[in-house]
Amino acid sequence: MDTKYIIGAVVAVIAIIGIAAFALGGGSTEHAPNELVACVAAHGEEPEFGFDPMHGWGYHDSGTEPLIQSTILKRDKDNNFVNDLATDYTISDDFKTYTVTIRDDVKFTDGNKLTAKDVAFSYNKAKELGEGADLSSMKEAKADGNKVVFKLEKADSTFINKLTDVGIVPEANYNEDTYGQEPIGSGPYKLAQWDKGQQFILEKNPDYYGKEPYFEKITNLFLDPDAAFAAVKNGDVDIAEVQVSYANEKVDGYHMEYFDSIDVRGISLPTQMDEGKVNEDNITIGNNVTGDPAIREALNIGINREALLDGALNGYGDVNYNGVADQLAWSFDSTFKDNNVDQAKSVLEAAGWKDSDNDGIVEKDGQPASFQIYYNSQASERQAIAVAVAEQAKEFGIDIEPVGGSWDDITPNMLSQGVVFGFGSADPMEIQHQYDSRVAYAGFDNPEGLNDSAVDSLIDAAMAQELDSSYSTWSQAAQQANSHYPYIWVGTMDYTYMVSDDLDISNSTHLIYPHGGDIWGNIYDWKRVNETEA
Repeated sequence: MDTKYIIGAVVAVIAIIGIAAFALGGGSTEHAPNELVACVAAHGEEPEFGFDPMHGWGYHDSGTEPLIQSTILKRDKDNNFVNDLATDYTISDDFKTYTVTIRDDVKFTDGNKLTAKDVAFSYNKAKELGEGADLSSMKEAKADGNKVVFKLEKADSTFINKLTDVGIVPEANYNEDTYGQEPIGSGPYKLAQWDKGQQFILEKNPDYYGKEPYFEKITNLFLDPDAAFAAVKNGDVDIAEVQVSYANEKVDGYHMEYFDSIDVRGISLPTQMDEGKVNEDNITIGNNVTGDPAIREALNIGINREALLDGALNGYGDVNYNGVADQLAWSFDSTFKDNNVDQAKSVLEAAGWKDSDNDGIVEKDGQPASFQIYYNSQASERQAIAVAVAEQAKEFGIDIEPVGGSWDDITPNMLSQGVVFGFGSADPMEIQHQYDSRVAYAGFDNPEGLNDSAVDSLIDAAMAQELDSSYSTWSQAAQQANSHYPYIWVGTMDYTYMVSDDLDISNSTHLIYPHGGDIWGNIYDWKRVNETEA
């Protein structure tokens, strides 16, 4: 690595640690027992638009706990829907109308009453901006007394999942330009302070209608992974999310907590040939190597996922072959086994890929089996996955170049090269985003360009079925899609945290972790250990 980058990284870490020490009063965790200092990234990085659900705050694939705002429904530890603002709801037989009754005892933190009008406004505004929950099937939301009526464009039995996804904001004084900095909500906490680039501080909402959390104040620091672990070693935080590379480290006064997730990592493989086509953003579509099904099949059966996870995730994860985590009701068993280099070579040879010049790389019609895999350079596990797959692919004659960068670097290459993606939602609609040909190349939807009408038909059928009954159809759609090997699915990742020995984060009530995690999902049950024992 270039020396200037090493120096820059060290300086950045030192600076961030200094910020943390300053924020905590000189590098000490001396604070009241009912105050919590954390460094976790349950909502990803620091929110660009602040704490505004209309710009995606509180949504990360499955409606994570927004803390400041309320939602219509929540999920419990068994992934069942439970009421939050809702008292009950009904769904029409054609799955085109959802009617929700809103409780009448909720106040915003500015003292005004929360009504069905605020709920309808929030959903309509979220659809207009399109930066969080997928409300593409929603036509409009209308308030009718204490009820909200959601009218959909088409049958969609998955829409109930969206009732967990949008934090509710006040219609009367919502300002798109300023709300994120000064949010008004009705959740268990309210924003007391936001020092951009450093931390945010939450204080308990005394008018909260739900279960009262133990902690009066939460300070969450924005630190990079190395600085987060340094903060643990310095005793500066009660809890910190740490990379799996640190998961086996021992720190006095702390213990490791790790949680299974449905957050799966996979590498998209363009399924179409490069025929000179571009999408509406003028991004090249297709790849003449991965566009050959034999290449995609060889990669899937040739790599060793177990070894890959042991290295990339330090063993904190589970092998996955199809992009659907085992915890989900639409999961299914793989139709193939991996770590079979000989079989991968046979598949390639049968399709005409041969190493005619003995350089270790197979070719076909003069085209070397060579392409790139892009990864977000801020995610160390994605880099490790890309590098490991590239190394393993050499064994059966495929040349892969791992390329790190920002999403600004990745996006122009996303439709023509491989990309390490993260997925993981408790909403089966994710399968549509991954594989439906009708949404291909739109944003991050179906970047591999899979085009299979059978998949599309199964998706339509699933959306018109009662939700529980639809899971088998969603499973069929995913199985049909995976028969084309559009991804190299690798595995689900565990979320790992260093937790102070005097903090009980109530493992028994933790929610299923989606892509991005949801550490705050059971904040209502967190306590100090001595309080738990009392």
